[in-house]
Amino acid sequence: MQIAILIPCYNEAQTIGQVIDAFKQELPKARIYVYDNNSKDNTATIARQHGAIVHQERRQGKGYVIRSMFRDIDADCYVMVDGDHTYPATYVHQLIAPIQKKEACMVIGDRLSNGSYHQENKRRFHRFGNAIVKNCINLLYKSDVKDIMTGYRAFNKLFVKSIPVMSPGFEIETEMTLHALDKRFPITEVPIDYQDRPNGSESKLHTIQDGFKVLSKIFMLFKEYRPFLFFGIFSILFFMTGLAIGLPVISEFFQTGFITKIPSAILATGLMILSMLAFASGLILDTVIASHKKNYELELNRIIQDCERDLS
Repeated sequence: MQIAILIPCYNEAQTIGQVIDAFKQELPKARIYVYDNNSKDNTATIARQHGAIVHQERRQGKGYVIRSMFRDIDADCYVMVDGDHTYPATYVHQLIAPIQKKEACMVIGDRLSNGSYHQENKRRFHRFGNAIVKNCINLLYKSDVKDIMTGYRAFNKLFVKSIPVMSPGFEIETEMTLHALDKRFPITEVPIDYQDRPNGSESKLHTIQDGFKVLSKIFMLFKEYRPFLFFGIFSILFFMTGLAIGLPVISEFFQTGFITKIPSAILATGLMILSMLAFASGLILDTVIASHKKNYELELNRIIQDCERDLS
């Protein structure tokens, strides 16, 4: 099985050499790809010196890097890992095992279950942010994914060549998980240890700014993947609010035959119209999404045939 190690990098000169050497030791026959994302240090030079295949991605953002990696690289098994030396290479065998056995299309390196992430990570609000993202996704999809935002994952070729990567930045991990859940790709989670960045190495993740982007991505993908439920919630909210405002108006009309609360009557009518429009929009978009899913399954069959042809 041809294995590709994918390492997106931005200013990781301090650690990239250690990461490459660690994975070369664990998987000597694997191809290691480093995509440098406009680093201002000598990340690319060090990566080449340590034997990695180096490419440049000029569009700034981790999502753009992953999109280029998935498009450019052909392999049977893909391992994605950050270049900051926070994920031990020794766990790579456990990550690729379900791919090799064809038990999963995506394997997630779970940092949270054994508590190592909370012990090692010193950045404020990250634990709280991870919990919000995880609980939102698990609630929406009735799933039990332990670690949504880990950067240590393994994929098979079918998943890599069939996911339309749209996220430009750190929302990419969330998008991958949502795509796998929505399209019912088999997922396996492997508990791993996490080690904090060495002194002098700085995280590129901005807690508030990138956290807001991740939540926005969940909101947008929820609208795209589950439109009937999304617009149905707004329809119910508009209906209940309109009913609460309109009931006194209706009661007054039956008692007196007149309506004196004109603003309330107009507002209640507007809310009821919005409720019907939201319901109709959800119904129409749900039909469109159902058609899209059928086309996606047909395209998936074609990709499966191409993958099997490559293996043969």
